Amino acid sequence: MEGLPDQLVWEILNRIKRTADRNSVSLSCKHFHNLDNEQRQSLRVGCGLDPANEALTSLCIRFPNLTKVEITYSGWMSKLGKQLDDQGLSILSNYCPSLSDLTFSYCTVITDVGLCYLSSCSRLSALKLNFTPRITGCGILSLVVGCKNLTILHLIRCLNVNSVEWLEYLGKLETLEDLSIKNCRAIGEGDLIKLGPSWRKIKRLQFEVDVNYRYMKVYDRLAVDRWQKQCVPCENVLELSLVNCIISPGRGLACVLGKCKSLEKIYLDMCVGVRDCDIVSLAQKSKNLRTISLRIPSDFSFPVFLNNPLRLTDESLKALAQNCSMLESIKISYSDGEFPSFSSFTLDGIVSLIQSCPVKELSFDQVYSFNDVGMQALCLAQYLETLELIRCQEISDEGLQLVSQFSRLRVLRLSKCLGVTNDGLKPLLGSYKLELLAVEDCPQITERGMAGAARTISFRQDLSWMF
Repeated sequence: MEGLPDQLVWEILNRIKRTADRNSVSLSCKHFHNLDNEQRQSLRVGCGLDPANEALTSLCIRFPNLTKVEITYSGWMSKLGKQLDDQGLSILSNYCPSLSDLTFSYCTVITDVGLCYLSSCSRLSALKLNFTPRITGCGILSLVVGCKNLTILHLIRCLNVNSVEWLEYLGKLETLEDLSIKNCRAIGEGDLIKLGPSWRKIKRLQFEVDVNYRYMKVYDRLAVDRWQKQCVPCENVLELSLVNCIISPGRGLACVLGKCKSLEKIYLDMCVGVRDCDIVSLAQKSKNLRTISLRIPSDFSFPVFLNNPLRLTDESLKALAQNCSMLESIKISYSDGEFPSFSSFTLDGIVSLIQSCPVKELSFDQVYSFNDVGMQALCLAQYLETLELIRCQEISDEGLQLVSQFSRLRVLRLSKCLGVTNDGLKPLLGSYKLELLAVEDCPQITERGMAGAARTISFRQDLSWMF
């Protein structure tokens, strides 16, 4: 074995993906051990790193060519020893000259000082921080000033990042392609204007506001004018995900929705203020749209808002049907509201979307306007492969029985649907048409009644949600 050419051994090691298997192979002989040490490029460590700094030093010396390091302290308790501190980040910068991808999760000890150490990692292109509460905007600024090749930046629950000078600096660098900001309390939708020229490089943007703590920044006239007058060159955005955001006319993210001509995926989850004109503008511009997910706040469902211009209607769905000929994944859901039987989208709008687009994946959650007639329309959806129905109480056994006529359907998921029983599944029994049938919390369907309806069966029954 020790006589094998190095290139052949590298090829063997490249095909071994599990870390435990790699470790076992490296112990088989000294030659394999040395080559594995040289070739190992990724490392994931956490609570078992004790004492943290000493153990990390040993690992960095053993694997000198690391490019990707993930340190996670999920589930950490004080009895497991001290966490990695700022000195540990200094060790990474000194011993890992090829470091390009770095992730810290639940590292509650590291501070801005540690990020200053990392600023010397000139090859760093991806940084992901998940709940690092001692990090502030100053630390991130010092890092982006030093790491000028940063293309991916994820900040999740970084509660003390209360300044955004770093965002403006990144905007001038024009290197950022993937930006994710989730539940960082002091960063608002309006701050994204500071990306400036970098907008033209952004391909993936995720922005999520902490619904329990919104930092209420006051929009002055100057800020509004800046959004309206400054060109936001977001033509290259491929994926846009907005959660709990406020979409206000003429400012903030409303100025982005109608300009993403390359957009392929969009997720609007509990975004207040989205109007028909926003979705129409999006549909007319984003001809390459393949995935859309809409989770609509309950306020949109209240009957008192019937004449409210902020309410989404069939106009949005019909615009998508007319303009987005590549749309293949659709998810529409409503949050729990006081009037859950009311839906702003009618069956007519939903059917127009289904029949005009090559839909492969379809998911409805609390869409009460979708009923057995809608299931009949799905018989003509020749590309449909996956169907998910959650709390769709207008669907009965008559509608469910039509599933056997869906030509390409392979996956069916039912959850909390009160109107369907075992009888609805009878046409599927013994056919094994479906690859997967998953039923959760449907009180009138039993595991026995599902037997033979699909190659793989998944069943769960917990009716506490009804009481």
